[in-house]
Formats: sequence, structure tokens, C-alpha cells
Amino acid sequence: MKATQLLHNLGQSLWLDNITRDLLTNGTLKRYVDELSVTGLTSNPTIFNQAIRNSSAYEAGIRSGLEQSKSSEAIFLDLALEDLTRVADLLKPVYDRTHGVDGWVSLEVSPLLAYDTASTIVAAKEICNRAARPNLLIKIPGTREGLPAIEEAIFAGIPINVTLLFSREQYVDAAEAFLRGIERRIDAGLNPDVMSVASLFVSRWDVAVAGKVPETLRNRLGIAIAGRTYKAARDLFDSPRWLRAYNAGARPQRLLWASTGTKDPAASPVLYVMSLVAPFTVNTMPEATLKALADYDDQSLDYMPDDGGDCEQVLEQFARAGVDIDALAIRLQQEGAKGFVTSWQELMAVIDSKCTALKRGKTD
Repeated sequence: MKATQLLHNLGQSLWLDNITRDLLTNGTLKRYVDELSVTGLTSNPTIFNQAIRNSSAYEAGIRSGLEQSKSSEAIFLDLALEDLTRVADLLKPVYDRTHGVDGWVSLEVSPLLAYDTASTIVAAKEICNRAARPNLLIKIPGTREGLPAIEEAIFAGIPINVTLLFSREQYVDAAEAFLRGIERRIDAGLNPDVMSVASLFVSRWDVAVAGKVPETLRNRLGIAIAGRTYKAARDLFDSPRWLRAYNAGARPQRLLWASTGTKDPAASPVLYVMSLVAPFTVNTMPEATLKALADYDDQSLDYMPDDGGDCEQVLEQFARAGVDIDALAIRLQQEGAKGFVTSWQELMAVIDSKCTALKRGKTD
């Protein structure tokens, strides 16, 4: 049995953190669904930047947008929705079979809105309405300004993927925003069954401290943060407040492990996957990590401990090594938001460049 199937059988969802039009048209994504237990997909500005930059498959759509005098941002949204609605349709049987637990695809609001609550809500509603698919998650960053937008979007019945979470505290804030939206739906007599995942970024922690801590702590920080966050999630799931919401028909907000591709070339390519095995969670992974997992032949998988295992002891070792966990979490979230803005700007520049080339081709 492939390790991908084994993880699926243990109750963890495997999502692909990548999208290109070629993946769709050449049948690769369908093969991943059929053969590697992939049950969802995530995207972000960096992924789309690479996809559109490195493929000619998007030129017809760019030409169409150009002929309609659309902005680069509007052209991108057309391209992204064309890809992701196709993925949503491909995953719809999974969505139906699991009664909405799985089979999801994610699209981010513009990262320029990460600190603009009102505009984030407007953008989330627009994308959701345009996609017109029940299994599309709208990604909203779990920044301070994003939290009210998460609550309002959930209250509006929009499925949300909370992104750019880096710590237990950031996760708890996002989970409470989700629950406030659910409780408001219950109070208003609305169906509280609104899907959400909370995405904790893992590997970036280890990249941030690489070469700055003892060798014995190498590649251990992200996993320890994940363990601490998993314990917090389990505690929330069992709390009276959450149980009341379940009793009214709500479903839990699942933890999603993001940034799980191994960045250290000396470490196992499936380091973060094998360390984050937990039922009722999602692991979204780059294509290279998915392939490495499919070839992984060790069948001895262990669940993450419900209580986080030795995470607190490990985090104490990092503290003694001079790592300020709280300050680093804030910095990583800020850098993540800035990184997506940079990718977004580069993406708009790529579309602008392709528009210019198409215009030049028309006049030559």
C-alpha cells in the first residue's frame, strides 16, 4: 500500500499545494486523485505566478481579457477561476462522498487586502459568487485585520481557508473568529454547517532559525509549534462552547498543515508529512513532496500525540538557545503577507508583460 493511501486510511486528508493548467489538461491531477489519494487542492499568488509565467496555456485567456480592456487583476481572476472551478468539478465526487468534509479547492483574495477588513469581505463574497461551486474555499489571512473578515465571511455562509497562521496563539484567534461567525448563524436561525480550515505554516519556522541554533535542534521547531497548536485544537474541539455549536449542527474547523515541503536538502523529503500524522487534519503539500510520499516505503506511521508530546520541552530548548517564539511568529506572519504581496505584484507584471507582447504581435 502506498504511504499516501495509508495516511488517507488513518484519517488525514492529502491536498496538493499546486495548480497549473497543464496539470489539468494532461490528466496528472486526475491521476493524483485516483492513484495518490489526493482529495483537495490549495493555491496562492506564488503558485499562480509560476504557473502563468512558465506556460503558454494562459495566453488565450489573457488575450480575451485584453480585448475586453480588463485590468491585470481582473484577467488573473478570470484565469484562476477557470482553473479552480475545473478542479472543483474534478473533486466534486469526493465532496459528495464525504458530505463536504473533503474535495475542496482554495483561492486567495488579493494579498494587497491582508490588512483591509472591509475590502477582504467584499472580495471574498465576489469570488464565491463568481465561482458558484459549493466546494471552493476562500483564503483569508489570519492577520489581526483579517479576523473580522473571517467572522463576517463565515456568518455570510462562505467557506474559508484561514491562511498565514504561524503559532498556537494565531490559530486560536482564527478559530475563535470562525466560531463567532458560526454562533451568529445559530442565533440568526441559519444553518451553521459552514466549512473552514485553519492553515498553520510549518517549515518556515526551521528556515528562520537555520544555522542559529544547536545542531540537535535542527528541523525541530516547526514540528514543535505544530504539536503545540494541535493540542490547542483538540482542547477547543472538546470545549463546552464548541460542543454546543456541534449540537446545533456545526462542524469543526479542521487544522491544515501548510508549508510542509522540506527545505533542508539534508533532511528527508517527507520529514514534515511523517511528523504531522493526525486524524481529521489536512496536509497540503507541494508536488515534489507528494511524489516522495508516494515512493516512501516505511509503513510504520505514528499519530501525533493529542497533548503535543514533547513539544513544550523542545520549545523550551529553543528559548534557551535565544529564540523568541512569540516575536518570531509575528515576524513570520508579516513576512508571509509581504511575500504574497511581492508574488502578487510579480504576477501582475507577468500578465502585463504578456499583454504587451500580445499587443505588439497585433501591430507587427
